[in-house]
Amino acid sequence: MGKNVGVRAFSLHPGAIFTPLLRFMAHEDYGVVCALNEQGEIKTTAEAGFKTPEQGAATAVWCATSPQLEGRGGVYCEDCDIATLMIEKDALHGVMPWAVDAESAHKLWKLSEQLTGVTFNPDES
Repeated sequence: MGKNVGVRAFSLHPGAIFTPLLRFMAHEDYGVVCALNEQGEIKTTAEAGFKTPEQGAATAVWCATSPQLEGRGGVYCEDCDIATLMIEKDALHGVMPWAVDAESAHKLWKLSEQLTGVTFNPDES
Protein backbone atom coordinates (compact mmCIF):
# COMPACT_ATOMS: atom_id res chain seq x y z
CA MET A 1 0.00 0.00 0.00
CA GLY A 2 2.95 2.32 0.46
CA LYS A 3 4.59 1.31 -2.80
CA ASN A 4 3.22 4.35 -4.64
CA VAL A 5 5.00 6.70 -2.23
CA GLY A 6 8.26 4.78 -1.99
CA VAL A 7 7.63 3.20 1.41
CA ARG A 8 8.89 -0.35 1.85
CA ALA A 9 8.54 -2.54 4.91
CA PHE A 10 9.94 -5.96 5.70
CA SER A 11 9.53 -8.42 8.52
CA LEU A 12 12.54 -10.42 9.51
CA HIS A 13 13.82 -12.91 12.00
CA PRO A 14 17.42 -12.34 13.05
CA GLY A 15 17.77 -15.92 14.28
CA ALA A 16 18.58 -17.24 17.73
CA ILE A 17 21.33 -15.02 19.05
CA PHE A 18 23.65 -15.77 21.94
CA THR A 19 24.14 -12.37 23.57
CA PRO A 20 25.26 -11.18 27.01
CA LEU A 21 21.56 -10.72 27.85
CA LEU A 22 21.49 -14.44 28.53
CA ARG A 23 23.57 -13.83 31.66
CA PHE A 24 20.31 -12.81 33.35
CA MET A 25 18.75 -16.24 32.77
CA ALA A 26 18.64 -18.81 35.52
CA HIS A 27 21.03 -21.68 34.83
CA GLU A 28 18.17 -24.18 34.41
CA ASP A 29 16.61 -21.95 31.73
CA TYR A 30 19.64 -22.55 29.53
CA GLY A 31 18.37 -26.12 29.20
CA VAL A 32 15.04 -24.84 27.89
CA VAL A 33 16.78 -23.06 25.02
CA CYS A 34 19.04 -26.10 24.41
CA ALA A 35 22.15 -24.23 25.49
CA LEU A 36 23.47 -26.78 28.00
CA ASN A 37 25.74 -29.66 27.07
CA GLU A 38 25.43 -33.18 28.49
CA GLN A 39 27.52 -32.17 31.52
CA GLY A 40 25.14 -29.29 32.32
CA GLU A 41 27.63 -26.65 31.21
CA ILE A 42 26.68 -23.70 29.03
CA LYS A 43 27.53 -24.40 25.39
CA THR A 44 29.50 -22.06 23.22
CA THR A 45 27.61 -20.02 20.63
CA ALA A 46 28.61 -22.43 17.85
CA GLU A 47 27.84 -25.55 19.91
CA ALA A 48 24.37 -24.26 20.73
CA GLY A 49 23.65 -23.38 17.10
CA PHE A 50 23.14 -19.72 17.96
CA LYS A 51 24.26 -16.73 15.95
CA THR A 52 26.62 -14.05 17.13
CA PRO A 53 25.12 -10.55 17.47
CA GLU A 54 26.87 -9.59 14.22
CA GLN A 55 25.35 -12.56 12.40
CA GLY A 56 21.96 -11.71 13.86
CA ALA A 57 22.20 -8.13 12.58
CA ALA A 58 23.13 -9.28 9.08
CA THR A 59 19.55 -9.88 7.88
CA ALA A 60 18.40 -6.40 8.95
CA VAL A 61 21.38 -4.85 7.16
CA TRP A 62 20.68 -7.02 4.12
CA CYS A 63 17.03 -5.87 4.04
CA ALA A 64 18.14 -2.25 4.12
CA THR A 65 20.71 -2.59 1.35
CA SER A 66 19.94 -5.55 -0.91
CA PRO A 67 19.24 -4.85 -4.59
CA GLN A 68 17.14 -8.04 -4.51
CA LEU A 69 14.54 -6.13 -2.47
CA GLU A 70 14.54 -2.99 -4.64
CA GLY A 71 10.94 -1.95 -5.26
CA ARG A 72 9.61 -4.78 -3.09
CA GLY A 73 8.03 -4.75 0.31
CA GLY A 74 5.90 -6.87 2.55
CA VAL A 75 8.18 -9.89 2.49
CA TYR A 76 9.50 -11.90 5.41
CA CYS A 77 13.25 -12.37 5.48
CA GLU A 78 15.65 -14.64 7.33
CA ASP A 79 19.30 -15.58 6.89
CA CYS A 80 19.90 -12.72 4.43
CA ASP A 81 17.23 -13.85 1.99
CA ILE A 82 13.49 -13.80 1.41
CA ALA A 83 12.06 -16.65 3.46
CA THR A 84 10.48 -19.55 1.63
CA LEU A 85 6.96 -20.73 2.38
CA MET A 86 6.88 -23.05 5.37
CA ILE A 87 5.52 -26.40 4.25
CA GLU A 88 5.84 -28.42 7.45
CA LYS A 89 3.89 -27.07 10.42
CA ASP A 90 6.76 -27.53 12.88
CA ALA A 91 9.58 -26.36 10.61
CA LEU A 92 12.07 -23.97 12.17
CA HIS A 93 12.50 -21.73 9.14
CA GLY A 94 10.26 -20.13 6.57
CA VAL A 95 7.08 -18.10 6.59
CA MET A 96 3.68 -19.53 7.53
CA PRO A 97 1.16 -19.54 4.66
CA TRP A 98 -1.36 -17.48 6.64
CA ALA A 99 1.24 -14.72 7.07
CA VAL A 100 1.34 -14.03 3.33
CA ASP A 101 -2.40 -14.27 2.68
CA ALA A 102 -3.51 -11.14 0.76
CA GLU A 103 -7.07 -11.20 2.11
CA SER A 104 -5.87 -11.40 5.72
CA ALA A 105 -3.38 -8.58 5.06
CA HIS A 106 -6.16 -6.36 3.71
CA LYS A 107 -8.37 -7.08 6.75
CA LEU A 108 -5.48 -6.29 9.11
CA TRP A 109 -4.77 -3.05 7.25
CA LYS A 110 -8.42 -1.94 7.51
CA LEU A 111 -8.62 -2.92 11.19
CA SER A 112 -5.41 -0.98 11.89
CA GLU A 113 -6.91 2.09 10.22
CA GLN A 114 -10.07 1.75 12.30
CA LEU A 115 -8.21 1.29 15.58
CA THR A 116 -5.77 4.14 15.00
CA GLY A 117 -8.12 6.51 13.22
CA VAL A 118 -5.45 7.01 10.56
CA THR A 119 -6.22 6.27 6.94
CA PHE A 120 -3.32 5.92 4.58
CA ASN A 121 -4.32 6.50 0.99
CA PRO A 122 -1.17 6.52 -1.14
CA ASP A 123 -3.11 7.84 -4.16
CA GLU A 124 -3.61 11.15 -2.32
CA SER A 125 0.05 11.56 -1.33
